[in-house]
Amino acid sequence: MLYAILGDIHSNFNALEVVLGEIKKAGIDGILSAGDIVGYGAEPSLCIQAIRGVSGTVVAGNHDYGAVNKTDIEYFNPEAREAVLWTSRQLSQEENLYLSGLPLVIEKDNMTLVHGSLHLPELFAYIHTLYDAELCFRGLKNEVCFVGHSHVPVAIVRDGTIKAIGDPEVSLSALGGFHRAIVNVGSVGQPRDRNPKACYVLYDTEKKLVRFKRVEYDIAAASAKIIKAGLPTFNAERIRWGI
Repeated sequence: MLYAILGDIHSNFNALEVVLGEIKKAGIDGILSAGDIVGYGAEPSLCIQAIRGVSGTVVAGNHDYGAVNKTDIEYFNPEAREAVLWTSRQLSQEENLYLSGLPLVIEKDNMTLVHGSLHLPELFAYIHTLYDAELCFRGLKNEVCFVGHSHVPVAIVRDGTIKAIGDPEVSLSALGGFHRAIVNVGSVGQPRDRNPKACYVLYDTEKKLVRFKRVEYDIAAASAKIIKAGLPTFNAERIRWGI
C-alpha cells in the first residue's frame, strides 16, 4: 500500500491544493493527516473541507483543539494564539464539531498516527531530542509512528540505538535490525526547516520506504491572504522564509 501523510496544513489552502494535486498523480491508496488543519493561515474552512473530502484518517493537532476550546492556548505564542482565536470565529457549527471529534491517536496498517508524541498525546509534546523520541517509542506498538507538530521533516529510527536520518528518502527495512521508526512528516502549510516549499511524506508499507516530498506553491498569494484577513504579519512572513 502507498500512503500519503500530511501534517500541519495550518489553513494554507494554496499549499494544500497543490500538494493534493501532486498526491493524486502518485496513485496513492490512502491519505492520512497528522493534525493541525487550522491555525496561523487565512483559509481554515477550505482546508477542513478539502481534508474531509480525501481522508477519514485524521488526528487532532493542538491548533485544531485550540480553535474549539478543547486545549489550553495560553502557552501558544502571541501570533499563534491570535490566529486560533480568529479561526474559532470563522468556523461553522459543523466544522467545530468535526474538529472536536478528531481523535488524538489512530492505528492503521501497522502504522500509528499522532500529532505530537505518544507520550501523553493530549499534552501535544514535541519530539526535539532523542530522549523525547524514546518516550514516544515506549508507547509505539506498530512499526512506524507518523507525527507532525515541529514542522521539521525527519526520521528517527530505533534499531538497537536511536538515530535521526535526514535524507529525502529513507528505507526503513534497509537499516540493520530495524524495529520501529518515528517519522515527522514536516509541514504542508508552514515549514520550519528554512525550506518554504510544502512538505509531505509518501510511505510504501511493503517496501518500508519513506519519501519526503517538497512542492512549490504560490507563497506570495498565501501570505497576502494572511495580511488581508488581519492576522499577524509574522504569520505571513514565516511562510516566505520557512521558519
